[in-house]
Amino acid sequence: MTQTDAEIIITIAAQAAVADGTRSRPELAQIAAAATRLGLANADAIVRRAAETSDDVRALAASLSTNAARRAAYEIAVAVCNADGVAGAKEVDFLQRLSSTIDAGVTTGEISMIASVAALTGTILPPPVPSTAAAQPPAAGELDALILDQAILTAALELLPDRLSNMAILPLQLRMVHTIGQRHGQQLDAAQVKDLAATVGLGAAAQLMESLVRKTFGRLAGGLLGNMLGGATGVAAGAAVSFSATYALGHAATQYYAQGRSLSTADMKALFGRFQQEAETLFPKVQDRVQRVARGTNLQSVLGMLRGR
Repeated sequence: MTQTDAEIIITIAAQAAVADGTRSRPELAQIAAAATRLGLANADAIVRRAAETSDDVRALAASLSTNAARRAAYEIAVAVCNADGVAGAKEVDFLQRLSSTIDAGVTTGEISMIASVAALTGTILPPPVPSTAAAQPPAAGELDALILDQAILTAALELLPDRLSNMAILPLQLRMVHTIGQRHGQQLDAAQVKDLAATVGLGAAAQLMESLVRKTFGRLAGGLLGNMLGGATGVAAGAAVSFSATYALGHAATQYYAQGRSLSTADMKALFGRFQQEAETLFPKVQDRVQRVARGTNLQSVLGMLRGR
């Protein structure tokens, strides 16, 4: 896999983001930022060109150097198209054209799993809160424990052998934020929760793409994309990133709702950054727990929990 492969894969990811006919500048900016974090120096230009032109996705995929790279591009595109709910007709057509270029596409079972996770992304089902509890402020340490548990669970998903298990990370994060708001007496819908996550830079498509890049490329071999994976292996880096993002989102949301949703966007971003630094210090201390959770977890059980089963 080459640097050219990396650029093509990010191009396909950006095309997947606009496959429904809409061009969300924040979403594209988040994809470019995720690619930059992964080491692609010219990500902004690549994403901008991809959103403004209509290169044949089949020709792009065919120009990748290996079938493994084509499958990686396809899985990332599937994740991006399903990031905000089940893919629509235009997105399905885009994915079908892309899948025709690879010898071994995503299986029927994996497609069903993707659809299940995508549906959950649009319909957040937080655990029921007793009416007596909902009327009272959270007990000291209650939300801290919830946030740490969810950060560990999302990190554990990065360690599972299922390449698509990271698709459950966003629904878990949204569910956590919804629960935090609920415990502070806030009545929220899915759109409000997603907007809060997007405020701190956790766009659905970008987060899924970054996680899949780390997991898929890291599994293919260490350092195949040069600087794109940095010094850490893909799986290890992904677990740390997901832990930090979930931990920071949870604590920033706690302060946001505790202060009556009065914090500015700049304040929220500053809080998120501060809690990310705290999480980076904390992660080495909980790595053993992350691994234990991963050994006792599978994607099906997480989906069942998200559905309230």
